Amino acid sequence: MQPRIPRPTVIAAITVTMTLVTMAGLLAPAFWSEMFDRGDLPRLALAAALVGAVFVLYGRMLWASLMRRSRPWHAAGLAVVTAGCWLLPALLRGHGGWGNALIAPAGLFAVVLPVRPATAVTTAATLLAPVYGLALGQPTLAVLYAAVAIPLTAFSGFVTVWFFHVVQELAEARAEMARSAVGEERLRFARDLHDVLGHSLQAVALRAEVAERFLDRDPGRVRKELAEIQTMARDAVRDVREVVRGHRRTSLRTELDGMSAVLRAAGIRCERPEVGEGLPAHVHEPLGWVAREAATNVLRHSSATWCQITVRTDDAHVRLEIVNDGAGRRRHGTGSGLSGLAERIAAARGEFLAGPAGDGTFRVAAAVPRGEP
Repeated sequence: MQPRIPRPTVIAAITVTMTLVTMAGLLAPAFWSEMFDRGDLPRLALAAALVGAVFVLYGRMLWASLMRRSRPWHAAGLAVVTAGCWLLPALLRGHGGWGNALIAPAGLFAVVLPVRPATAVTTAATLLAPVYGLALGQPTLAVLYAAVAIPLTAFSGFVTVWFFHVVQELAEARAEMARSAVGEERLRFARDLHDVLGHSLQAVALRAEVAERFLDRDPGRVRKELAEIQTMARDAVRDVREVVRGHRRTSLRTELDGMSAVLRAAGIRCERPEVGEGLPAHVHEPLGWVAREAATNVLRHSSATWCQITVRTDDAHVRLEIVNDGAGRRRHGTGSGLSGLAERIAAARGEFLAGPAGDGTFRVAAAVPRGEP
C-alpha cells in the first residue's frame, strides 16, 4: 500500500509555521534582552510592532507562494519586509542580537522573485550586510555570520518552495494516474463484454434461426440446435462472469474451432485450420479475440459464402489471417469491435490490419511476436 500524501494546505501550513518559528529563533535573543535586560518599554513596543508586522507579511507571502497565488504586489511586500528587518538593528542599536534580523528576509528572495532578480538581490544583500553591520557597530562575528547565512537562507527558501511544489505535483500525478487507471479498466471491461456477448449472442441467434428452419422437417435437428443454444448460453454466462472477475483467458485453438463450427452452421464454407502445439502461451489470448470478433463480424455484417482461416508461424511472429468474400455486401458502421482488436494487438506489441482487399474479399490479419512482450 502506497503512503498517503497529506493535503497541500496541511503541508503549506506546517512549512509556514516552521519558517516563522525559525525566524523567531533568530530574533528571540535580542527581543529577550530588550524585555528583561533593558526594560525600555518604548523600545520594546517598537520592536514588537516591527517584528509582528514582518511576521504577518512574511507568512502571508510565503503561503501565497506555496499555494501558487503569487501577485505582482508581493515584490513590494518583500521590499517592506526587507526594510523592516534592516531597520531593526538601526532603530534598536546597542544589542548585537538584532544583527540576525538582516538574515530574516533572505528566505523570501528566491520565493517571491524570479531566479535572476533573486540572485542579484541575494548577492547585493550578502555584500551590503557586513558593511551595514559594521557601520552600526555590530560585533564582527555577527557580521560574518550574516554574510554567510544570507545566501544559505535564500537557497533554503527556494528549495523549500520547490520541494513543496514537487510534492504537490506528485499528489496530483498520482490522482491523475488513478483516474486514468479507472478509465482504462472501464474501457477494458467494455471491450471484453462487447467481444464476449457480441459473439455469443450472434451464435445463439444463428442457431435459433437454423432450428426454426428445420422445425417442421427434422425434429432431431431442432433438438440438436436447441441443445447447442443451451450450451452457448451457459458458456456466455460463464464468460461474462470471468470478464467481471477480470480472469478471462481464451485459446486460439478453441476460438478457431468455435468459429469454424458457427460459420458452417450458418451455411458459410469454412475449414478449421491446423494450429501447431508449440505456440507460445501469450499469443493465444490476443489472436483468440481476433478470431472471435472476426466470426461475429462475418455473421452480422456480411453475406459471405466462404471464409478462409490461415495460421502461420515464422521466426519472429505468429500470424492469423481471416478472409471472406462478403466485402461487397459488408455494411460499414461505427462499431467498436475492430478498434478494440487493434488496441489488443497493439498492447501485445503486434500488428493488425482489417479492410477490403480490393477483389471483393474482406481481410483481417494480425501478427503477435513469438517472444514474450
